[in-house]
Amino acid sequence: MRTFTMPGTELAVSDVVLGLMRIQHLGDQQLRALVSAAGDAGITVLDHADIYGDGLHGCERRFGEAIKFSSSERERWVIQSKAGIVPQGPYFDHSYEHIMATVHGSLDALGTDYLDLLLLHRPDALVEPEEVARAFDELEAAGKVRTFGVSNHTPRQIELLRRYVRQPIVANQMQLSITHAPMVAQGLAANMQGLPQSVSRDDGVLDYCRLHDITVQAWSPFQAGFFDGPFLGSERYPELNAVIDRIAADRRVPPEAIAVAWITRHPARMQVVLGTTSPERVAAAALGSEVRLTRAEWYELVRAAGYTVP
Repeated sequence: MRTFTMPGTELAVSDVVLGLMRIQHLGDQQLRALVSAAGDAGITVLDHADIYGDGLHGCERRFGEAIKFSSSERERWVIQSKAGIVPQGPYFDHSYEHIMATVHGSLDALGTDYLDLLLLHRPDALVEPEEVARAFDELEAAGKVRTFGVSNHTPRQIELLRRYVRQPIVANQMQLSITHAPMVAQGLAANMQGLPQSVSRDDGVLDYCRLHDITVQAWSPFQAGFFDGPFLGSERYPELNAVIDRIAADRRVPPEAIAVAWITRHPARMQVVLGTTSPERVAAAALGSEVRLTRAEWYELVRAAGYTVP
């Protein structure tokens, strides 16, 4: 597993992140086996959010009950969580009060004294960035959060925060897979009239993040679209799966590794956030960190996914 120091931080992070949004109903042994498999594969980052699970902090509490890190074990992991979604609405809340309450709830549920990274979970149209800055300052000063980032934010939304927030915004978690790649594919076909792919839907967020040393964390790396099922093995994507299977066979890795390798091949140095609860699939996907696709293979996958490469 390749690791790197996340720009703007002292965090040594892995290419692949273990997402824990589906662990609510895992038993203690199952959850420990999942985390152990991630560690064995070289994964160093664990991804949480307050809204994951049944009820507020459900998955975080399940994790805290099953995984009780010693001080030395805790230092081995980079634990991140997110705040800002109110599922009862649903709506979004980046107020000082909500951020502070969420972080304290996450720390209590996880059984840890601090988060390595806190992300604002989707944009809040009613955000008052001065309140975000106040919350970040207090959390950092108290040692409760070490670094800060966002999720699903556009460049202008990040710029608004950066005008007031003193800490660097070091991560932006965005949906990305071979078949859900508008942030990558748009730039390939810019200025092509009549082609939907050429329309910018995010104001060039990938290039913006590269310019400002913001690490993109790719969630749903196996999803075909917005939670409409995986593309791996799907009869909806026969050409893509044929290419993936051929490259996987050539490299002697599982297909999951190729889906991961397509993302980690990008020079933006993105991380891939897994959502599986299968230790075997975690191990299979993690192999993608070490697979270096050629340019020809990378672009062949883009075309096979249905995007235009002019």
